[in-house]
Amino acid sequence: MAVAQARQSDGSHKWIPSNPDYDQEVWDEQVRQHKQGHLTNERPKVRVQRLV
Repeated sequence: MAVAQARQSDGSHKWIPSNPDYDQEVWDEQVRQHKQGHLTNERPKVRVQRLV
């Protein structure tokens, strides 16, 4: 399933399905689960050191 990104007036964005017939409730749940995955994996597994 391809996705499109819609930019909002406040500068944020929202992912939308490219197929307008796609079930919106199913799509919203998939996006919610995807975002939750990002939040769960927020901490990096390795420590990044900045080189000066």
